[in-house]
Formats: sequence, C-alpha cells, structure tokens
Amino acid sequence: MGFFKKNSLIFFGLGIIVLFFITRFYNLLGLPIFTDEAIYVRWAQIASNDANWRFISLTDGKQPMFVWIGMVLMKFISDPLLAGRTVSVIAGLFSTIGVFFLANEIFKNRKIGLLTSFVYVIYPFSLVYDRMALYDSLVAMFIIWSIYFEILLARRIRLDIALILGMIIGGGMLTKTNADFALLFLPFSLLFFDFRDKKRIKKLSLWIAYAFAACSIAFAMYSVLRLSPFLYIITEKNALFVYPISEWISHPFTYFFSNLSALINWLSIYMTLPFLVLVVSSFFVGKKFIKEKLFLLIVFIVPFIYLAFFGKNIYPRFILFMTLPLLILGSYTFYNLISFVKKIFLKVIIVIVFLATFVVNDYYIVTDFANAMVPKSDKGQFILSWPSGVGVKETVSYLTEKSKTEKIYVATQGTFGLMPFALEMYFVNNPNVIIKGFWPINKDIPTEVIEASKKMPTYFVFYQDCLDCVHAGMTPETWNKQTEIVFQIERAEKERYYTLYQVK
Repeated sequence: MGFFKKNSLIFFGLGIIVLFFITRFYNLLGLPIFTDEAIYVRWAQIASNDANWRFISLTDGKQPMFVWIGMVLMKFISDPLLAGRTVSVIAGLFSTIGVFFLANEIFKNRKIGLLTSFVYVIYPFSLVYDRMALYDSLVAMFIIWSIYFEILLARRIRLDIALILGMIIGGGMLTKTNADFALLFLPFSLLFFDFRDKKRIKKLSLWIAYAFAACSIAFAMYSVLRLSPFLYIITEKNALFVYPISEWISHPFTYFFSNLSALINWLSIYMTLPFLVLVVSSFFVGKKFIKEKLFLLIVFIVPFIYLAFFGKNIYPRFILFMTLPLLILGSYTFYNLISFVKKIFLKVIIVIVFLATFVVNDYYIVTDFANAMVPKSDKGQFILSWPSGVGVKETVSYLTEKSKTEKIYVATQGTFGLMPFALEMYFVNNPNVIIKGFWPINKDIPTEVIEASKKMPTYFVFYQDCLDCVHAGMTPETWNKQTEIVFQIERAEKERYYTLYQVK
C-alpha cells in the first residue's frame, strides 16, 4: 500500500492517459466524414504518393503541417480517414500532457496539473475535435506548448528554451494562421519575469535577444513555404474568414456584437455554465497567483475579442485553442474547493455539479452525436446538412462490392470537397473504379456520363443543392427517366438527401 500511495500521482497520470485513448479511439469512425476532412485527407494521400505535391494544401490557402503528419501516418494505417483522425488524436494526447506541464508550471502544483489533464480529457470541445481530421486540435497543441515555453523563457532566461520555443511556434505557423497568436502572447509572458532581480536589466536584455531568436526560428521555418508558388493564396484564403484591417476600419462594430454573441454561445455550450462559474471564481479564490491568473485570462481574451471584431465567417472550432487556458483556471478553483471540503459526500456533490455535464455529453458525442449538446453549427456541418458525409460509408461499401467483378464509372455532384474526394480516398488504388466530378449540374446528364453508361455500370452521387434540383441531394426532374435510385438517405434537415443513382 505504501508503494501505491507514494506513487499515486504517477498512477493517476497513467489512468488519465488510458482514459484519453479510450475516449478518443472508441467509435472513432462513427461520425460521418466531414467535407474539410475529405479535403485534408485526400491532400495527404496525394502528397504521400507524389513528392511534387507536398505543398498541395497551399493551392487552397492552407498550411501543410497537418497534411505532412497525415501522409506519414498513412504509411502505417490503411484506412485514410482513420489515419487523418489519428493526427488529431496524437495532437490531443500532447495537449493532455501539455496542460499538465503548463498548470504545474503556473501554480507549482502537480495535482492541479493532473486535474487539468483529466478535465481536458473529458472536455466535450476537445473530445469532438480530437476525433476529427481537422487542423484545430493540432493548433491547440502548438499553442499550449508555446505558452508553456514562453513562461519558462521568462522565468529562466535560457537559450535552449528559446530554441525549442521557436520550433514550436514555427510548427504552429505551419499548421494554421490562428496559431500566430503564440507570437502575440510572447510579450505578455513578461508577467512571469522577475523585475525585482538585481540583474534585471541584463536578464531582460537576454530575454529580448532570446525572444528575437525564437521568433527568427519560427519565421525561418515558415519561410519553407516560399518553395511553393502558391504561398500567396494563404492571404487570399484568410480574407474569406477574417476582415483585413483596410476593410474592417470602415465598419469596426458592424459585426462585433453578433460575432461576440455567437462566440459566447459556443463557449457556454461546450464549457457549460457550471464550469464557467469555476473559471470566474478562480479570481476570488486565494490572494496568490494574481499575475498567473491574469496571464491565463489574457491568452484567452485577446484572440477571443480579436475574432469578435475581425471574424467574417466563423465556426466554433476557431476558439478551441483559446478555451484551454480557461480549463486551467477552472481546475485551479475545483482543486481548492475539493481540498477545502472535508466530507466525502460533499466532494461527490461538487464533482457531480461541475463535471457531470461533461461526462454525460461525452457519452453522446462518441455514441449518438445527433443528441449531443454541441452548437447547432457543428451539429449541422457534421451530421445534418450537406457538408456531412452521411451516406459515404454506404456508398464505399456498395461500390467496393460492385467493382470486385467488373469496371464501374462513378460520377459525383461536385469537383472539390466531399465529392469526389471522399470516394477517391478509398478507390485511388482500385483500377476498376473510375471517378469523375461534375459541377455545375444542369438539366442534361453530362455526355461523358451517358457514354460511360453504354460501356459499364455507371453511378451518380448527389448530396447537395443544385440549380435545377427540386430537393437537395436529388437529380433534376429531366434526369428521372434515365436514372434509378440505388439507395437514398434522408438527412435530419427537411428535404435534404444523400442519394446514389445508377444511370441507365
């Protein structure tokens, strides 16, 4: 018993890691493939097979780090979607470890660090995105570790810390533009600098030099993108989601309040009101760690308000990395509350009040996403409306069986995105399956499809709106005599379908 008591923190830590893998890998492919997932995974496939396309993501204005990691995992994982989602699982694992080190460094308490890791594992927001082949878990990982090493640099003023920090920030910049906030957080880390030190002038000068070195390394890493002629597209893509200063200045508050309302709504849904109470209460618990708490609030509020001001097309996933410092604040209050209460039944009540909602929501996220407590925009994109790959799994299964004995032709509604990428992912090495995307769709079946139908079984996938379609996911009425439905899946949204047709 003495051994277990002495090493209890180690066993708790191992238990958290085991719980992490259970929650992330259980039913990992249960959620249909999402449009952006199809794009990123297909890019990783192409980059893996052709070195000339290692920067393929830049053609759509996206940084390549996720794609690079994905193409490595595809060497070991045969299912492309599983490989893509495993990238986020790995990122989530490092975030779990990262919040432990960050909380421990800030509050000098391993128990608070372990509690923060546990909260991260059961946090519904991280659970959703650690299980999807999207960039956001990877961004969160780089941000957490950047903040940790920024604090270390301010406290210890060491060159080796600066070099590691530079590489971490650079990795984030190669992942997604919003990871650039790590650079902005660097000056705020001076809250951890000891200005009472007699050698403060010398140490501050060293900090400035080391911070400059870290930034130089980060920008040097980012400059590798200049090897591609498509680097300029990143700026054009960013303009679709964030207003440039030149455009924003003419209407600084036009979208601020509507954006802020949406961001607060998403935050309250994923983090829940009980846990937000813990976050706010952290500033009233004890008189210590004032600067530390202020820093955690700053690294949340600065990007949060920035997005409210400048956001053009925003989604819940954009704020995932911003919310992780709040987990540390909430865990700090939770730890102090549990430590203050002595009676077991009161401790149980506290756990139920503040964390039970997380656990219940986690259950639905991994087993029944339609009934999970997630923002409508996430539920809409992932399972209810056309960006969701509802029906893709059934289509792959059906076409795989058909292609075993004969050559088939598959046309898709769309040339970029869910279709045809979600099918190309699975049939890229199958010589019996020819896949071709078409857009726009009009009243006449494409001539190429008609010609193919004379030579081999020919299919057409419909999954979204088109100009001449009566209902989303269905062919124009003029196609009816030339097509027959193989199977059709009705989405939760009214009159929206995913349909596989055979062209007669």
